Amino acid sequence: MLTERQIEDLKPLARTYIWWKTPEEALKTPYRVIAQVMDLGTYKDWIRLCSIVSNETLCDVIKHAQAGWFSPKRWNYWHIALKIGDPFHVPPLPARPLPPSAA
Repeated sequence: MLTERQIEDLKPLARTYIWWKTPEEALKTPYRVIAQVMDLGTYKDWIRLCSIVSNETLCDVIKHAQAGWFSPKRWNYWHIALKIGDPFHVPPLPARPLPPSAA
């Protein structure tokens, strides 16, 4: 869980990376905001993000990521950067289940 201070510090990043919502609206799901910065952020914004939240939080975001939150490149990068599991066997990206076939 994030503190009120962390939520407040994430507002500028939320404004940039979840541009289709207000920062307050976007931060109702802070892990989504963090994932968006992890996936699309600049190096400068990654450094900023890492000064706001702990590596434990970043790992938790990866652990609870939903389908579509990460590109394959960033999924692999963050697993290796955060030393999550075996760097030679990064787990597959989260995927949406396919609906049952109407055959």
